[in-house]
Amino acid sequence: LIFVGGLHKSGTSLTHRLLRAHPAASGFANTGAPEDEGQHLQNVYPAAKVYGGPGRFAFDERAHLTERSALVSTATRTALLNDWARYWDLAKDVLIEKSPPNLIRGRFLQALFPGAKFIFIVRHPASVALATRKWSGQQETELMLHWLVAHDIFLNDLAHLEHWTWLRYEDLVTKPNALLCALWDFIGLPPISAGEPIAASLDTSSFAASSELTRLFRGDAAAVMKQFGYQSEPPYFCLPPGEVGIVTK
Repeated sequence: LIFVGGLHKSGTSLTHRLLRAHPAASGFANTGAPEDEGQHLQNVYPAAKVYGGPGRFAFDERAHLTERSALVSTATRTALLNDWARYWDLAKDVLIEKSPPNLIRGRFLQALFPGAKFIFIVRHPASVALATRKWSGQQETELMLHWLVAHDIFLNDLAHLEHWTWLRYEDLVTKPNALLCALWDFIGLPPISAGEPIAASLDTSSFAASSELTRLFRGDAAAVMKQFGYQSEPPYFCLPPGEVGIVTK
């Protein structure tokens, strides 16, 4: 099992499509659910919308699921597999489930599925805020704070996960085939090239209009950004796109 997570508008859907294109893998497609996310295709745990939805769910402590959740049980595992099996090709070697809240639910999913692997996608907080604001109606400040809270939880959770990798959206769209080769190696499948054209949308000109970016990301918040190679001042990357690759355990 491969679980893909990352905040909305961070590149999880792109990553999911690229991975499910492998002939030895099966991911959800044409399910009728928003972005074919597994969180909407099960009846075991609440989807992000219960906790405010995109740009808000990580603010609610109940959205952060770990191995200590009362939902962790053999019955839960069976129920999830039954729900998701309807949308997978079970003859494939690798089964993929993608949902943005997996970013802060890896410990819970690992407790249910020991040996599972996790792929997390990260994108610059300004890009996430600007992209999410277009359709959520939220303020830039709230969206950036949500990015910070979610990724702080995520970084702390990584110490509890056994098989994980994270990558930046900016690196994926800059060097897609190199990043994909690294992901195939992590998953344990022979590499294939990207199955769709990938456009590198890395325009940072709109960041300059954001006073919130500089105001919010100072001190410990700036340190969280820096762990992903980001910064709040131009050129907005302390590690430029294409230079990070994947970070793996």
